[in-house]
Amino acid sequence: MDHGENNITVVDEEGNEQLCEVLFTFDSEEFGKSYVLYYPIGADEDEEEVEIHASAFVPSEDNTDGELMPIETDEEWDLIEEMLNTFLENEEE
Repeated sequence: MDHGENNITVVDEEGNEQLCEVLFTFDSEEFGKSYVLYYPIGADEDEEEVEIHASAFVPSEDNTDGELMPIETDEEWDLIEEMLNTFLENEEE
């Protein structure tokens, strides 16, 4: 996953690569992880509900890329939801 770009390539469970656009990333001291929120590029622009995905990642030493990891706890999901809601509210202003 490339930190410098706004796009990441995500491989799904079937091994299909999907180009996604990064919505935003943030770090959580509480969990000691970084998180990335993203959505598939080419998702139908007309659809009201774009499916937003989230993953945890640990940046590598040189900050170029990190490995995406699934989010495993409800606490983490709550935090992500909170961050997303704040982000979306700020976008609307």
